[in-house]
Amino acid sequence: MSMIRKATMLGVAAAMTAGLTFSGQAFAEAEHKWKMAASWGGGPLMEIGAKAFAEKVKFLTDGRVEIKVFPSGQLSKGLEVRSAVAKGVAEAGHTWMGYDWGKDKTTVLFGGFAGSMDSERMLHWIYEGGGLELQREFNEEKFGIISMPLFTRTAEAFLHSRKPVRSLADLNGLKFRTAGAWLDISKGLGAAPVTMPGGEVYTSLERGAIDATEWGTLYENKSTGFHKIAKYVIIPGIHQPTAPFELAINPKAWGKLSKRDQELVSLAAKMVTFESWTRIGHEDAKALDFYKKQGNEIIVLDAAVQSKAKKLGIAWAQEQAKSNAWFDKVLKSQIAFEELWKDASHYRNVISE
Repeated sequence: MSMIRKATMLGVAAAMTAGLTFSGQAFAEAEHKWKMAASWGGGPLMEIGAKAFAEKVKFLTDGRVEIKVFPSGQLSKGLEVRSAVAKGVAEAGHTWMGYDWGKDKTTVLFGGFAGSMDSERMLHWIYEGGGLELQREFNEEKFGIISMPLFTRTAEAFLHSRKPVRSLADLNGLKFRTAGAWLDISKGLGAAPVTMPGGEVYTSLERGAIDATEWGTLYENKSTGFHKIAKYVIIPGIHQPTAPFELAINPKAWGKLSKRDQELVSLAAKMVTFESWTRIGHEDAKALDFYKKQGNEIIVLDAAVQSKAKKLGIAWAQEQAKSNAWFDKVLKSQIAFEELWKDASHYRNVISE
């Protein structure tokens, strides 16, 4: 690649990362028109995730690749996006790998669970520690799709609760809505987890059918209105310390792209992933202040709860690895990475107060 081309690409990346938009730029007729099925109907995952990705792809490829994003339910059910992409119903999809944990629990190692590292370490593992390559290989072999990260979160809020929750005693018998691996793991804390469709969560919490719910990050949860009917906001999200989301691509559609356009699509996904992380991190800080002003009480979980949740998550993962070769392979990679980073806090973190 020439120095001029390298400089051009670096300039493009810098401009896009700065949040510039290029919707007014004229492009030639697209060579590849993709449909993207999303697992969401709106919100940050749609606006600064799927749609932002489509816009960046169009710009970076000079309009050669055009992606139309379809909300959940139009091309596929929200939890079945990966299957729809594999079947060719859509050329691409934006989803969370953990939705397929019932098919192969390895998916939650890429999507985040109670035993995961935090978002900063997860991003380093993905892009520098071999995680990206493992994600690609695993999904091609087991699900027949091309897979890479697209969008990531900071840690979620643990609960919006009608009751104060600080200690292990407070969790005993607590009935709360959740999904995925945390349904199994949280029982070890004495909780009584249940799952239900997203559309039923607000009314169930309002009526007292459940005591609490987990959902997304502090920022993402503002629009749900949970803070209006549940006084207590419990942090941090020990059940979901990180949550990388996924770009799933149909292999035939991928194979029709030139090598250059494949690299540019991958670049767009990486850019959105880092941008979403910094955007949500900043919005979370503002959201915490928002909840305080709304009269919510912010409760930080006792260290004993956080420690036990992490240990339960790790024990759960070790058990899965005994009977799943892929789970074992990915888990060992993450453990080796965490061992390498075990002293990172000594040289990366500085006392701020």
